[in-house]
Amino acid sequence: MHIAIITAGGAGMFCGSCMHDNSWAKGLRAAGAEVSLLPMYTPIRVDEEDQSLTPVFFGGINCYLNDRFRWWQRVPRILTRWLDSPGIIRRATKGAVSNDAKLLGSMTVSMLRGEEGPHRRACEELIAYVRQLRPDVVCFSNSMLSSTLRTLKQTFTGRAYCVLQGDDIFLDGLIEPHRSQVMALLRKRVADFDGFLTHSTYYRDYMAEYLSQPVSKFHQLPLAIDCSAHDGRPKSSLGDPPTVGYFARICPEKGLDRLVEAVLLLRQRLPNVRLRAGGYLGAQHQAYFDGVCRQAAPLGDAFEYIGSPETKAEKIEFLKSLDVFSVPTAYREPKGLYVLEAWANGLPVVLPRHGAFSELVESTSGGLLVEPGNSRELAEALERVLTNEGLRAELAEHGHAGVRREHDLASLARATLATLG
Repeated sequence: MHIAIITAGGAGMFCGSCMHDNSWAKGLRAAGAEVSLLPMYTPIRVDEEDQSLTPVFFGGINCYLNDRFRWWQRVPRILTRWLDSPGIIRRATKGAVSNDAKLLGSMTVSMLRGEEGPHRRACEELIAYVRQLRPDVVCFSNSMLSSTLRTLKQTFTGRAYCVLQGDDIFLDGLIEPHRSQVMALLRKRVADFDGFLTHSTYYRDYMAEYLSQPVSKFHQLPLAIDCSAHDGRPKSSLGDPPTVGYFARICPEKGLDRLVEAVLLLRQRLPNVRLRAGGYLGAQHQAYFDGVCRQAAPLGDAFEYIGSPETKAEKIEFLKSLDVFSVPTAYREPKGLYVLEAWANGLPVVLPRHGAFSELVESTSGGLLVEPGNSRELAEALERVLTNEGLRAELAEHGHAGVRREHDLASLARATLATLG
């Protein structure tokens, strides 16, 4: 089976969706499938071997210019193609490039207009390339990449699926009138998919209603990571000092501020506990992080932000320095790759009881669930894990074994081939 996966690059940041798509491609190839991973907008940025092909479709620079200037759409393609070079796009996105939905409403509308909008040439190029590849199945890694689907299916005889990995978060961030325009276009576009793929029952049910699609078109695949490089093991003893850890994007929805509040409460009972945090910080969230730092000021040196590790090895070393892991999201997380990475390195987790977290914890028994937004309950659960050696060891062992049993690339590949075959 030949599977083409069309994935959206993260504009220079580590993006959970494109990292999962990259691992997905690797797992499918190991299982014997032929896979073509096609990046859109920007090259993908991952902390493991890049599985994607060289061309970048719908290059972000040209898309911006096409959206802003009508005359640019008439410039001969031979004069604009160089702006789609991965190297050029990487240089352009190296600085503070925003992927904030509030600023991208107009472009999202124009993208969804597809062959009828300013990106007609980009649509034609992607369609021609896919036809040349002749895959059996095409998987679009989010619903907003669906602008080419209708024209593609006029000649493509295979099936087309949409992977839903958090589309609603971006869409709900759009402002009017763009949000209403986008939703009207999107609901028409996604009806052309043969099916939808999600990583949790929660997100299946939520997005079926959100996109006005029947649940019968939805299929569930396990969330997965490549466990081979994660060499952390459940600890036999607590660190000195005991360490609570966070690793995710630094933004309000991921809830670092909630974790700081919980650790401040926890230190009333465990005065030597510390908090270490890591993850990508975009320019649009600098003010939020500044507020978190002011909030954490009473912790002094017991609060540390390590930034965004450049390599997987650095990320793993960070995870191995922790005793318990928590990302107390303010929103209902549809995936949670960071939870799998914590388990893969022998960490017990404490998470809010919403979104995909409940199903993840149920699949491995590797953590505790608390009421969302309740910092006191979060602090109490963290204290239980840090002070109860038997509980901590049990959760860590369950998570460490469970992620390798339920959430490795082989499991994802098997489920994918069974679903798409």
